[in-house]
Amino acid sequence: MKRGLYIDQEKCIGCGLCAEIAPRVFTLNDEGVYEIIDPTGDEESKIQEAINECPVECLEWEEK
Repeated sequence: MKRGLYIDQEKCIGCGLCAEIAPRVFTLNDEGVYEIIDPTGDEESKIQEAINECPVECLEWEEK
């Protein structure tokens, strides 16, 4: 089974840590929260680090 990246924008506080860790995956949108621009833009280890470091735990892998 394949997995994808999910961001709960309702929980996102716009701190920017995810984009600092994986800048080719996350970007700030017009609402002041982060969104996924390319779920394969950075190494999986960097994406996992962003998931682990998110202070509000709004990032996760989801099974597709």
